Amino acid sequence: MDTRANASPQNPLSRPGSNDASAGLRNLHQLIQLRWIAAAGQLLTIQATHYSLGMKIPLEPMLAIVGAVAFFNLACLMRWHSRQPVYEVELFFGLLVDVAALTAQLYLSGGISNPFVFLYLLQIAVGAMLLRGGYIGSIVVIASACVAFLAMYSIPLPLAPNLQDGLASPYVVGLLVCFLLNAVLVVVFITRINSNLRRRDARLAAARQRAAEEEHIVRMGLLASGAAHELGTPLATLAVILGDWKHMPALVRDQGLKEDIAEMEAQVQRCKSIVSGILLSAGETRGEHSSQTTVREFLDHLVREWRATRSVDAFEYDNAIEGDDAMVADTTLEQMVFNVLDNARDASPQWVQLHASRDADELRIIITDRGPGFAPEVLAQLGVPYQSTKGRPGGGLGLFLSMNVARTLGGSLSAENRPEGGAQVTITLSLPDLALPEPEPHAADGH
Repeated sequence: MDTRANASPQNPLSRPGSNDASAGLRNLHQLIQLRWIAAAGQLLTIQATHYSLGMKIPLEPMLAIVGAVAFFNLACLMRWHSRQPVYEVELFFGLLVDVAALTAQLYLSGGISNPFVFLYLLQIAVGAMLLRGGYIGSIVVIASACVAFLAMYSIPLPLAPNLQDGLASPYVVGLLVCFLLNAVLVVVFITRINSNLRRRDARLAAARQRAAEEEHIVRMGLLASGAAHELGTPLATLAVILGDWKHMPALVRDQGLKEDIAEMEAQVQRCKSIVSGILLSAGETRGEHSSQTTVREFLDHLVREWRATRSVDAFEYDNAIEGDDAMVADTTLEQMVFNVLDNARDASPQWVQLHASRDADELRIIITDRGPGFAPEVLAQLGVPYQSTKGRPGGGLGLFLSMNVARTLGGSLSAENRPEGGAQVTITLSLPDLALPEPEPHAADGH
């Protein structure tokens, strides 16, 4: 069987402009979690310093800073719940608030002599992962300026840096706690942030691939449109000649030639219909327009036409749709199903099945065959043009185009091998997208 495509409905996050904003939402959530941990850590440190070690520190101002950080984090949480895109400048502002809060707490508790001064390294590491360009340099400069400020100005903390006492020294214990905090938080949060960025890059790569595919489709559409224009004139000439032959007495008396002429006229008309479909898909209709029909009627007509123009030993058609909604019959949609049926027939000339059903607002068309199924290397590259097992130049374009038609219509096209042998392609379409548009209300004219 020819390659089958696997697509999903259009996803807004596949647009390049929304990738950074989507990653920003997740990174904002990481910052919110980090800020809650910092607030809880500050409360524990204040409790241990003031009540356990009995050191005199400005308790009320330090608790007020923790409260301000908690209030700011609640505002950030509300911002995150709004699900609006978060951009880099907002993350930069949030990190500035964290640096300012840390500076204020250290100013009130010994300045650069406080062992927790090394938490600035965590702020710089987070900024390096979240920000780009000048924002990273700004965080480094601001954090360095804060450390320099604390080296000159601070409220002294009655804590002697007696490193020779080992773990018996509160200063050494504070250094160890600070190191563990930095290590654990860097590993946990930087890993998460890096994962967010990798997902963003993967979506950007997918968007670039989609753009390349759409450019490829445009080129093929231009080529097909030009070829269709060129074929229009000779087909019209052939139709005129065959019409003249039908009225020639010598040919009319020969029943065999008469039947051959009728068959030739039918094939020329089919070629003209194919050319019309190509031009219609390219936006250059030759007069055949989309028509109003129903879902069941559209499928019945599609199956009748495919049976009349293709040869297959056995074809099973199961229309299990209950109810019959109105829809617009689109030539492009019909050609998409034809492409899938043609590939199934090529793989399994003895038997092809089409099953149609409805699940809520979704139309599902399942096409099954008893052919050899998909090769593993083909399954690994579903949706890539020119991936075919037919071994002819240009193979694999039919279902590549079908995938993009389904995606454009807000649907999907998936494929799989059946355990009992053969392959199955499922086309899922949104019925509201195929429905007739509601007529616009007209105001009364007053007559």
